[in-house]
Amino acid sequence: MMGFGRLITALYTPFTKEREIDWPRLGETIERLIENGNDAIVVSGTTAESPTLTQEEKIELFRFALEKVNGRIKVIAGTGSNNTAQSIQLTKKADEIGADGVMIVAPYYNKPSQEGLYQHFKSIAEVTKLPVMLYNVPGRTSVNMSVETMTRLAQLENVAAIKEASGNLNQISSLIAALPENVAVYSGDDGLTLPVLSVGGAGVVSVASHLVSREIKEMIDAYFAGDIKKARELHIRLLPVFHGVFITTSPAPLKYAMYKKGWSEPYVRLPIVELTEEEKKKTDEWIEKLL
Repeated sequence: MMGFGRLITALYTPFTKEREIDWPRLGETIERLIENGNDAIVVSGTTAESPTLTQEEKIELFRFALEKVNGRIKVIAGTGSNNTAQSIQLTKKADEIGADGVMIVAPYYNKPSQEGLYQHFKSIAEVTKLPVMLYNVPGRTSVNMSVETMTRLAQLENVAAIKEASGNLNQISSLIAALPENVAVYSGDDGLTLPVLSVGGAGVVSVASHLVSREIKEMIDAYFAGDIKKARELHIRLLPVFHGVFITTSPAPLKYAMYKKGWSEPYVRLPIVELTEEEKKKTDEWIEKLL
């Protein structure tokens, strides 16, 4: 169950002013995440602006991360999209170059039925022996995987985890209750990490961890050590960061916060845009208090 660990960062993709991948910055970020206690990274997920990355760039990112990590933590390749055939090709490539697992997002824009979702995930999972993390994020995809569909998919041999970002704690609780014990459920929302842990979740696939990995890890460790008071205090203290990185479309707020820390440039690829002056002011407030 704990093959991916408890703290996983959905890795961003830094860009230069020309909107090319900034490889030195990416390497620095990966190193910092390892030093600050992450168990794994997801490469080319939503936070990486994956819809605007080419297939070639995604493969380059997988190779780069694997080389940089060098076995110290797990590298999960984000290989899902709204095109099943392309997702199959990318999953095969991730397997070939040595990824530790793959994350497959529910297909966005297509709005498939529950049976369509099942067949999409099943078709991709069957082409690899790698552990598969399913990713349910209806706010981004406009389709919510039902508990029944996710439970059905969990019967596939290599489905090892589910990143649940529906924001619906009732659904997440029902899912955890229905799944076999060998399938881990991760919070896909930073602000729901502690509540999800309390109903049996395994950990979090985090965005805020780019900024506060040590604190999130401390919160998770405190919860599993039985120090609920400390875990709750950390959760409350970190809420402005958890909410702040989603003040507008992610990862624009994250990139701005990392820019203010001197860790990155704020550049994003269209159709995402950088923060407005008002959004920057709001972001500066919690950065100054907490970072």
